[in-house]
Amino acid sequence: MTEKTQRNQDAAAQDAETQDAISPGMEQSVPGHVQTPAEAPALGEPGASPEPAAIEEKAPSSIPPEELERLREDLVAALKTVFDPEIPVDIYELGLIYKIDVDDDRNIEIDMTLTAPGCPVAGDMPGWVENAVSSVPGVGQVKVNLTFDPPWDMARMSDEARLALNMF
Repeated sequence: MTEKTQRNQDAAAQDAETQDAISPGMEQSVPGHVQTPAEAPALGEPGASPEPAAIEEKAPSSIPPEELERLREDLVAALKTVFDPEIPVDIYELGLIYKIDVDDDRNIEIDMTLTAPGCPVAGDMPGWVENAVSSVPGVGQVKVNLTFDPPWDMARMSDEARLALNMF
């Protein structure tokens, strides 16, 4: 029995050495322990959450980079033709556009929000956005998703929008 206990202790010591070799200098988590924000490693330290990937690094596209950049500029220009009727600033500069996704077939998916969930044009604005983006040459199908997560706030507005609304 003592021989079996000794083998178990030796195995446990070897496991600890192996774990230290895998992640030297890092404390191991305790099962059931929930890490507090104060215990979380800072960005760049071992064990920290990675930084979000840049859009270009997400997946290689079959669309040449120059054409993709031209398409992006044309899409932004089209979005700048759509205005919130209550605010004299376009929806792009207001920060209502959260994401523009272009797939390899040049289909466009846009995630956008409104300034408030009860906005009187909530039923119409996604259609306006779809029509504006569909007018861009070379664009396939367009899908507009309306979301309120995260909710819009004035911090999302560009400097151009702030200037137009005298909000400096």
